[in-house]
Amino acid sequence: MLPGLVLLVLGAAVCAGGESRAPVPLVVAGLGAGAVPLDGGWEFRTGDSMAWAAPGFDDSGWERLSAGRPWGKQGHARYSGFAWYRKHLNLQAAGRPADFEVLFPEVDQAYEIYWNGALVGRCGSLPPHPVWYYRQEPHKFPLNAGAGVLAVRVWNAPPLSDEDPGLKGGLVTTPLVGVPAAIASVKSALDFDWLREHQFVFMENLIFALVALCSFLAWLRNREQWILLWMTGFTLAPVLTLLLLDARIPIPYTFSMSLSQPLISVRDVSVWCLLLWLLDLRRDAGLMRLTRALAAISFSVNAADAVLVAVVWHPRLLKPAQTGDALITAVNTVLEMYPLALVGLAGIRRKRLDTANVAMAVSAFVLEMAHVIRDAAGQGRRFTHWNLSDRLDSPIMVLTGSGISLVDALEVSLFLCAVWAVYRSFFEERRRQLELDQEMKSARELQRVLVPDAVVALKGFRVTSAYQPAEAVGGDFFQVLPVGDAMLVVVGDVSGKGLRAAMAVSFLVGTLHALATPELGPAELMRELNRRMLGRLQGGFATCLAMQVDADGRCRTALAGHPGPFIDGP
Repeated sequence: MLPGLVLLVLGAAVCAGGESRAPVPLVVAGLGAGAVPLDGGWEFRTGDSMAWAAPGFDDSGWERLSAGRPWGKQGHARYSGFAWYRKHLNLQAAGRPADFEVLFPEVDQAYEIYWNGALVGRCGSLPPHPVWYYRQEPHKFPLNAGAGVLAVRVWNAPPLSDEDPGLKGGLVTTPLVGVPAAIASVKSALDFDWLREHQFVFMENLIFALVALCSFLAWLRNREQWILLWMTGFTLAPVLTLLLLDARIPIPYTFSMSLSQPLISVRDVSVWCLLLWLLDLRRDAGLMRLTRALAAISFSVNAADAVLVAVVWHPRLLKPAQTGDALITAVNTVLEMYPLALVGLAGIRRKRLDTANVAMAVSAFVLEMAHVIRDAAGQGRRFTHWNLSDRLDSPIMVLTGSGISLVDALEVSLFLCAVWAVYRSFFEERRRQLELDQEMKSARELQRVLVPDAVVALKGFRVTSAYQPAEAVGGDFFQVLPVGDAMLVVVGDVSGKGLRAAMAVSFLVGTLHALATPELGPAELMRELNRRMLGRLQGGFATCLAMQVDADGRCRTALAGHPGPFIDGP
């Protein structure tokens, strides 16, 4: 590689130090198995003309830019649209003639590559039907050996209100040229470095995906555990966002960004619902209505944002789209403060929370504050040039080659606290459910003893009965008892359900059996039952109907707050 590097340095020195503006071809000779960076000056011009791809075009009047920095940092801040780069080369192989390849690690945003006027490849598509990508992998293109001009036609999309501060565009990283084996080796190294830098993010989202899957499957088994559904939304949204935006999957920018906007709402609303459940605020009907209204607003504004992302590249719609995006960002910033309000409300009401729920609340508070500050600082930064949002996203530590920002650390903290809190809540709810099931089982067994399956045969009467409680275990009961030659029918209802109601019924039925004698008529029976039951129902109450049917068919009834009977006939 030494002869090629010497010639490269000499060529760069001539280009930088000469008085003449005439481009000097960069001679790349004796490459062998190496690759040479195409740094130094590139002829540059904004605008668009297909004549600029021709090797014979006179570009001596063009300005000269470095290939390793975007044009936004070289005097063309906030420029979006078409621009061209041209580089005069003389590719000479070591030994026998060979073909070459050129590697472009990063270009903002869609571009086409021309070698001696012929199109050799592209990344995305240029207007009038532009296609570009949120994250693009390095692309390589074939070049023939010999002298010629390498031309790059670039189109940079207009930024949204909170994205580019105006310093991007064009060749971000220096291209490299070399034989195919050398370029393949460089590309593999770049891909490896990218994977190493993102391994923490991939590991984090893999865990998110596993938790989302387990939460969803658990929710399918028990649809009443809504907290598991909210946990699914909270952990699944960032995984889908990663696949759409940061996994280098060639999904068009307008499509991936449009789909990612509703995922912001899914994650935010899931956090709100988790906090409502874990902070024990879900029983507040007004707060639940407010949460549903804010969720509807969040989904609506992010759906509108998805539309703006799809049309912002159009020159006629640029200003309205940027204005709308700024308004949407302002609304989303306010909505991101809602978890802060929930945490504050729980504190004001002095909810008794365990450690897991407190940790979840504190993590959500700190993370949402970081989001609010980042969004507010990033809004319109192409005009304010505030870099606070970039600092929040800058690495504060490096773990096995992966940079971890403050926001990343807070996201992980919230995730761990949420998993801990949901785990505690789920199993606590499961424990209570098992206790309730056992209580209901005991109540059902007691009820089967208290409510007769078949009525005892009484001389002179033919009686049938049916009993179907509205709940699994109700507080209503009936008894058919002989009192001398007469029949006593008692129907009643104890307030409440479950084991407590069944125990009250057992006490009432036992008392009834003790009092049911021919000497007491229905009214006297009700008065005596009332006297003995008074103060024994622990704040509850009972209603009752007693009917005594004599052998000659005469009926006497007494009501104690119970609905009247229906008598079939006169």
